[in-house]
Amino acid sequence: MTYHNTLFNSKEAFAAEMESRDKGHVDNFYDPYISVYTTEDIANQQNGISGGLEGSNDSGAPMGIRGNSRNSQSVSNFNSSDDRSSNGNGTRKGASILEITEAKATKAITKYSVLVNGVEKNKKIFDAYILLAKARMYQGKYLESLDALGYLFNTMGKDKRIALAYIYKAANYTKLKEYYRADEVFRNMEEDLKIKPKKEHLRILKVYQADNFLKWGKKEIAAEVLEEAFTFNKNRKTKSRIAFLRGQILSSLNKKDEARESFAAAYKYANSYEFEVKSQIEIAKTFDGKADSYEEAMAYLAKIAKKGTYASRKNELYYASGLVATSAAKDSIADSFFRRALKEKQSDPQIRGLTYSEIAKKFFAKDDYLTAGVYYDSALAVMTYQPEKERLTSLTSNIKKLSKNYYVIKKNDSILNLTKMSPEQQRDYFTKYIDKIKAKEEAADLAKRQAERSKGFDNSDYNANSIFAGNSTDSNSFQNFGLSSGSTFYFANSNNIPRGENSFKQTWGNRTLSDNWRYSAKSTTIEELKNEALGLANAPDPRRLEPEFYIEKIPTSAEELGRLKKDRDTASLGMGRMYESFFGNTKLATKTLFDLVEAKPDEETDLQALYNIFVFNYEKNPAEAEKAKQQILAKYPYTSYAEYVKNPKNKDFNKSTADVEKLYADAYKLYETEKYAESSAIIDKAITDNPKDALVPKFYLLNAYNAGKNAGKEIMILQLEQIVLNYAKTPEGIKAKELLKYLKSDVKLELTDETGNAISQKPQEQKPTTNPDEEKTQQLRRELDQNEAGNISAPVNSGPGKPGRDDAPAQVQAVQPSSAELK
Repeated sequence: MTYHNTLFNSKEAFAAEMESRDKGHVDNFYDPYISVYTTEDIANQQNGISGGLEGSNDSGAPMGIRGNSRNSQSVSNFNSSDDRSSNGNGTRKGASILEITEAKATKAITKYSVLVNGVEKNKKIFDAYILLAKARMYQGKYLESLDALGYLFNTMGKDKRIALAYIYKAANYTKLKEYYRADEVFRNMEEDLKIKPKKEHLRILKVYQADNFLKWGKKEIAAEVLEEAFTFNKNRKTKSRIAFLRGQILSSLNKKDEARESFAAAYKYANSYEFEVKSQIEIAKTFDGKADSYEEAMAYLAKIAKKGTYASRKNELYYASGLVATSAAKDSIADSFFRRALKEKQSDPQIRGLTYSEIAKKFFAKDDYLTAGVYYDSALAVMTYQPEKERLTSLTSNIKKLSKNYYVIKKNDSILNLTKMSPEQQRDYFTKYIDKIKAKEEAADLAKRQAERSKGFDNSDYNANSIFAGNSTDSNSFQNFGLSSGSTFYFANSNNIPRGENSFKQTWGNRTLSDNWRYSAKSTTIEELKNEALGLANAPDPRRLEPEFYIEKIPTSAEELGRLKKDRDTASLGMGRMYESFFGNTKLATKTLFDLVEAKPDEETDLQALYNIFVFNYEKNPAEAEKAKQQILAKYPYTSYAEYVKNPKNKDFNKSTADVEKLYADAYKLYETEKYAESSAIIDKAITDNPKDALVPKFYLLNAYNAGKNAGKEIMILQLEQIVLNYAKTPEGIKAKELLKYLKSDVKLELTDETGNAISQKPQEQKPTTNPDEEKTQQLRRELDQNEAGNISAPVNSGPGKPGRDDAPAQVQAVQPSSAELK
């Protein structure tokens, strides 16, 4: 009798835990897949992987919940004096229900196992071991669970229920991510005629088998097995969840027709409004604008939306209608449905966020990034699905950076245009502006008074003498409802609300509704960025209705106007780069940068704009790149940018060949023998014939030394800049940058006599102690600055290097130049 009590209590504890998990489960329909059972992987659910099977009372489900309901009182007797483990230690205080289940199952096994010649004679021990294995599996103790199941295979292998042990063995392997071993177990069950699963076992087997295939990445097979699971399971809620999961898998495989049928089955068997509506949304996502009837789909959703049972979820059904219209390329109708959804009461925060996101996509597709950003901000404020929030957070961050530049341009353009007006034109302009302010404020005041009167009527606040008055002390007044005094609640008085709003705005400004709103390091909205960039104050200035208030702020000094123009052009250059780097919109980036060039910025900004146009377009739009190239060659012919656009560097290099190495060795030998022209000729031909060879950067560096000898310091600097531009991260690029640092320095060059010896320009002094960096500096100066005519001495350790030396690697990786390296 004691045995039966112990095992019974263990089963009751396990059932109570499963019921608790089931009741506490909340589906996340925005994960790629739901799971069939709500009791599985609680730890994973907290990380966003949700389960299914709400409130199932299917006797074949692994949760073990029978038809009768249980409450927390059924767990209260699990710590009785009888419930102590065999080692004499009582169950510790605070132990989880699954730990209690495990302890009681272990106790039953320890006390009542009857093992004779390696065979378990007590058939009830099978139940105890299965319970022990399940309790451990649900705690994440997968190896310990397999250990418990191993006892059954060794001692009760001929039991008719052994198939259940194999099912949980495979389930444990799946949770351990040993998908192949789990599949072996399932295949062995199918091939071994001695293992005969019962129908109630097949219900669980097919669910776990499909789960293994899905996590293994074999979606097609998983969908097929789920179809079998749907047939074996009779519980409506389980069938609904199986059908929904199968529909998700088929949708990911782009099998829309089959997915729609599966979601329709999920809708048919659903036992909650939540599941029904989400099934309809998934059906809407499978709509094909080319193959399906748009009118039938919309009529179907409209019919469902009219049902009174879905009154609280109209916003979700309108969202689904918008998705269908979007798929049918009816953008205006889709937009109207999305906006209708926003007007309805919110039933699911994530759906509300997705609705805002769909509207934002329309503006984003039209290159209206700022308006899209406003809707994305609204979506982020209500969304609950973390992966989607993270994606939108990154997107809105880029849009906010873009919007900041946009409003700087808008503000500075407006100021610069005002400076070009005469005083009369300025006064006329601001007079009209003030008239608009007055009209706007009058309309706002009128609306405010009407709202206050309406609130006063609704709150029975006519006047102080009325029994309806809010400040009446009459005990018979309707406001007091028999209380001895009026309400002291702040918001009960409608007059307090507008005063409080104005006071708050004067103190804090316009704040976004969010946690920790007082902190300065808060997330700003597009509207707040706009106000900040345009200098719009939250509290109105008393002089805002005087033209002089604005006129006296117009800058007049050339320095300030120049700064405004510089800031405006820099922001425009940044916008062009952002269009390309953030959104991949080469067309808009090119237009923005060409507009900047036409605005006649300073030379540095103009050159950067033209260079970026060339880089963005020389592969995608050669015609646009050619326009920028010709302007660079015409305006800035002697810059490294001009050299770059003449011959954009290659994307990749092959390994160097013996022939090319020999050419480099010959060119270097000619350089050492002061035959610079012959060396340059070999270099030019080698680069032309072998443009992708690994030694190309070294050829260019050697040629720069030749140029220093033949053409002078300035030409050498130009070629070194070209190397830095094209091969910044190669050893040659780093060396060129190091040489430029000293060639461009203001250190006086050494003079030489007729024989080429350096002439000291300072009295000889005692040699000071120098650190390694200073010694390196002196060495480079001695090498590079022997005379002002550019007669650069032959490179020793700092030269391009000979093939085979330690400083001449055989292979060099080319690096694509970035705009940051060109600044």
